[in-house]
Amino acid sequence: MLKQTISQKENKLIELVSGFCDEKLYEEYKKLSIKMVKKLGRKRDIPFKRGKLEIWASGVIYALAQINFLFDKSFEPYSSPSEICKYFSTKKSTTANKALDIRKLLNLRVGDDEFSTHDMKGFVGNQNDLTYVRSRDGAKSDAMLKMIGDIFNQLYQNRK
Repeated sequence: MLKQTISQKENKLIELVSGFCDEKLYEEYKKLSIKMVKKLGRKRDIPFKRGKLEIWASGVIYALAQINFLFDKSFEPYSSPSEICKYFSTKKSTTANKALDIRKLLNLRVGDDEFSTHDMKGFVGNQNDLTYVRSRDGAKSDAMLKMIGDIFNQLYQNRK
């Protein structure tokens, strides 16, 4: 594929993620999503040269949402997977799968220094601790299971 065509696709992808962030989120998410698109564009085999750009755009936002707890109603801003999919006219399963691909390609995790919001930076758990689990789709989560992990750790300590 020609460099010019890839550049046009990248610009269109940036336009799509920027539109969502301008309408639903705030500037920090916009900067992070643009940064993510550009990093994907620097891969040896540029992933978004194939497939619908709307799916890639929704996958970028979804991946950012997963590592920054955007789907948690107790966090601000909040967005739901349905809202992302509705905006880009994509299916939830397709979007979630694309987000998983993106997280794997870029080795994203909760607390990622490069793609976490200011509020989430440095939010990394001990991966050997019971509070740090991996969900079925590969996303790491910590906050919601901390209490359960603390209970299990305390039970383990009491058994010694």
